[in-house]
Amino acid sequence: MIEALEPLVDGGRFAAKAVAGEPLSVRADVFAHGDDLVRAFVRHRRAGTRRWTVAPMAPIGNDRFEAAVVLPEPGHHQIEVLGEVDALAMWRRDATRRAAAGGFDPNDPVIGSRLLAEADELVDGRLGTLADELGRVDGTGPLAAVLAALDELDEVIASRPPATTATPASSELPVLAERPLAAFSSWYECFPRSASSVAGQHGTLADLANRLDYVAELGFDVLYLPPIHPIGTTARKGRGNSPVAGPDDVGSPWAIGSRAGGHTAVAPELGTLADFDELVDEAASCGIEIALDIAFQCSPDHPWVRKHPEWFAHRPDGTIACAENPPKRYEDIYPLDFTTSDREGLYAALLDVVLFWVRRGVRVFRVDNPHTKPFDLWEWLIASVRKVDPGVVFLSEAFTRPKVMHRLAKLGFDQSYTYFAWRDHKDEIVAYFEELAHGPGRTYFRPNVWPNTPDILAKSLQHGGRASFVARLVLAACLSANYGIYGPVFELLVDEPAAPGSEEYADSEKYEIRQLDVGDPRSIRDVVRRVNAARRAHPALQRDGSLRFHRVDNDRLVCWSKRDERTGDAVLCVVNLDPEWPQSGFVELDLGALGLDWDAAYEVRDELDDAAYTWTGPRNFVLLDPARSNAHVLALAPAARSPEPSATFPPSGRGR
Repeated sequence: MIEALEPLVDGGRFAAKAVAGEPLSVRADVFAHGDDLVRAFVRHRRAGTRRWTVAPMAPIGNDRFEAAVVLPEPGHHQIEVLGEVDALAMWRRDATRRAAAGGFDPNDPVIGSRLLAEADELVDGRLGTLADELGRVDGTGPLAAVLAALDELDEVIASRPPATTATPASSELPVLAERPLAAFSSWYECFPRSASSVAGQHGTLADLANRLDYVAELGFDVLYLPPIHPIGTTARKGRGNSPVAGPDDVGSPWAIGSRAGGHTAVAPELGTLADFDELVDEAASCGIEIALDIAFQCSPDHPWVRKHPEWFAHRPDGTIACAENPPKRYEDIYPLDFTTSDREGLYAALLDVVLFWVRRGVRVFRVDNPHTKPFDLWEWLIASVRKVDPGVVFLSEAFTRPKVMHRLAKLGFDQSYTYFAWRDHKDEIVAYFEELAHGPGRTYFRPNVWPNTPDILAKSLQHGGRASFVARLVLAACLSANYGIYGPVFELLVDEPAAPGSEEYADSEKYEIRQLDVGDPRSIRDVVRRVNAARRAHPALQRDGSLRFHRVDNDRLVCWSKRDERTGDAVLCVVNLDPEWPQSGFVELDLGALGLDWDAAYEVRDELDDAAYTWTGPRNFVLLDPARSNAHVLALAPAARSPEPSATFPPSGRGR
């Protein structure tokens, strides 16, 4: 019997996610009736190939087995679990018991010799001598000696491949192996049209290229651009989303399409396709990938409106319906009609858009509102793109119902936006990230956590000033392996809403050019740089599965850790959620989760300011003052000296 396979998503309907070149834990319950002993194996191959790689699984208790599988390259893979009754192990067990009790069954050496001879054919002759010796056994002494000799060959015996009659599990484990960027990435979003160094001048892709060093120095590896395509003029929105645009208003980049082209064109104000190609190349030289926005919608001026009117929904009066989210109306945008009679032609055109940019070197896409398009579109489109390049990464921007978000992740989206912007209180943060890291979606749903976006100036950022921005930065970047910020408004602490109670930015960059001085002394760019440097330096922060929260006797302090099992690297974070007042308390650490003994002395070094202290045992004091520093990102290491009492309660009151 083979049951409870992991990772298995919806009975194998969808693929679990793994990282190419990294171990993937495969588990299953494998058992037989009575007291029969069993062996379990896992085998895997790239989808579409014939050759399997096979490895034994190790028992971990209660009839459960586990093995670490390394899938060597990105793409879809097949994994199977096999089981078989282990006749050789049962013979050893029973013969050993009889020999220990002083009995002798003359059938034991006969059966053992046959089983060892069969096993010998599978392990290149390393058991043949013992098989011959068993054939000559006629008393308890020699049999006991052979059984003892077998103990020395346990590894050889365990290395036997499964028999051709081994039972496969009824369910296959489909797995999508992805390149490391899908599991660990730091995103920086900015509008190219705001990148000019000349006040009031429309920025270009060349201007943005001059910002690459700044983005790289901050430590980001993905530079995400809102749509760079021509913007329509019909029903163009003015500043502040005004329905009437002035002659100098630049419109919303999401109103895609004009006489200059559609989804495969660059807005003339930004430059040319050649300029874009140069930007991609220069970014790569800085260790940065360019991510493009995929927004499948059109302005009234998009070439598709004229060439394919059947791709759009029409009202009874014959006019094309604009986008709506009542009471909001988006007169500058026509949504596509996915019930069109030319569904095949529409789907093919959308795939061509993505492949056009893939062929120009783009391997990362942020997809706008995928939950408003059919599920089957994404399953087909993403699979089709991966046939061309299995390393393309898709981020789903679907702020919608949980089940819809999870379905999109199952369909192939590598990363997903989250509800983080609306999780403010400690209990909300703990519950939500426990769910993300350890809940049923952990095998396929990869969170990408953003404290702000052009659409979301979260309440948590509107009133707390610098302390709130630092707190939300550390929470996002250290709770999740994938995160991003919308800058430079984030590092420059822009926090003015369009109106009281609104999450829209005043003077929103979605509708106007907004040039900000990245050299402003109020910027928290140095904190951003240090946080990203910590993420790169510590493998513990590069995955989510080891996340553990630790108890603190103050609800305004949240404490968590991550630990990389392969390297032993561990990081402990503490954040003060109160942007106004100092908060202190005792943290109660789960030292086992940190790889430390219960009474160990260990050093903690803060990656944000390089301060180092010595702690002992699980209970330690922390004080965080927003006026100085309201977050710790603590790298752990065994202490080189005995702890000093002053290390916990320094006279300065500095947060530990």
